[in-house]
Amino acid sequence: MNPLILIPARMAAARLPGKPLADIGGRAMIVRAWEQAVRSGLPVAVAAGDAEIVEAIQGVGGVAVLTDPDLPSGSDRIRAALDALDPDGRHDAVINLQGDMPFADPGLAAACAGLLEAEPACDIATLVAPEADASDRTNPDVVKAVLALTEGDRHGRALYFTRSTLYGDGPVWRHVGLYGYRRAALERFCAAPPSPLERREKLEQLRALELGLRIWAGVIDEAPLSVDSPDDLEAARALAR
Repeated sequence: MNPLILIPARMAAARLPGKPLADIGGRAMIVRAWEQAVRSGLPVAVAAGDAEIVEAIQGVGGVAVLTDPDLPSGSDRIRAALDALDPDGRHDAVINLQGDMPFADPGLAAACAGLLEAEPACDIATLVAPEADASDRTNPDVVKAVLALTEGDRHGRALYFTRSTLYGDGPVWRHVGLYGYRRAALERFCAAPPSPLERREKLEQLRALELGLRIWAGVIDEAPLSVDSPDDLEAARALAR
């Protein structure tokens, strides 16, 4: 397997406009995310929706591709960048690493790639972490993964994803928004329109499940900080300090 990490980023984020270039301890957030990805040892590029992001990554010696700013999702953005960077199909897997996770452990991308390699039936690999506190169970901003996972296992088939409260006393797995795609799965996913469940839950991974694509999730100990709001940005700055 020959995976490539692609980091989608655009300036027009709904809740925190301009966040890829937000300063965190003297470095732009997208630069920090790129630096963490490079430490994985895998090839890395940024799929940028804006020229300013391209300039920031090129300024630190990285590779960035300018994509159409009007693309509807990060998945479409990495597909466009992949076509531009690798038209001959040398990379048979793509790791979608989020640009708003400036401190993500470099091993997370490798974990997704390893899951694709270990499970031939896996079309898309992703990650989950235990709930951080009891409020996660009822918080619609916390996406929960429903897994076919027996106690003690570290990875299993993902059956559903939801923002709703889950019934019963079992563990609640927080979905961590990293994805490893087999290239054919990414192409099939991006070619399909948004699905009914995707529109209802506002979760694009449900489109993949409705298409019959198989998602497997690996368990990690703790979800990395994701910067989605001004409060998250302040937390990231505090962590950098």
